[in-house]
Amino acid sequence: MLIGSGMEANAQKLKFLVPDEAIVQYAGSIGYFSVGAGYEIFGNKRGNLSFHYGYVPENKGGELNIATVKLSYKPWVVKLKEWGTLYPFNPGFFASYTFHKDLSLFFPSGQYPNDYYYWSEAIRPHLSFNTELEVKPPKALANAGIKGLGFYIETNTNDFYLINYLQNMKTLTIDDIFQLGLGLRVKF
Repeated sequence: MLIGSGMEANAQKLKFLVPDEAIVQYAGSIGYFSVGAGYEIFGNKRGNLSFHYGYVPENKGGELNIATVKLSYKPWVVKLKEWGTLYPFNPGFFASYTFHKDLSLFFPSGQYPNDYYYWSEAIRPHLSFNTELEVKPPKALANAGIKGLGFYIETNTNDFYLINYLQNMKTLTIDDIFQLGLGLRVKF
């Protein structure tokens, strides 16, 4: 009995590792298609921390594997009767790392003068904004433990795009530097 109760206590301590949501996303700078797991953070559960794996196939611009960590906040909430909630404007930040033989964490030393390139080829920091509509699941999904379905649209830009825009405002438009993604959160 002591062994079992000790294991239960350890399992309770590790419960925070179990994600609050599963995520799938199409496009949006983290892969042609990506999957992830997320956590609601902050006491009011308006923050999200999520981890994603994205893939770009060869025929969509070259095979890429991308790992991403996202953080976003939902400052405004609009209740839509009893069936759903709208989060109209959610700012966020995320960083992605692209695994590819031609992309490195740092530019090779000796190839360029010191500080010639100040960014990493493989890591991209992004600013993002999304809008999410969370709806109550159908009864069959609710009985299976699904608490909500969140449909979102997200736009983002990264450091490289933003700097290029600021240096080339006569030729680039703001539309040129933002990427769009569509996603679904399944909340447990």
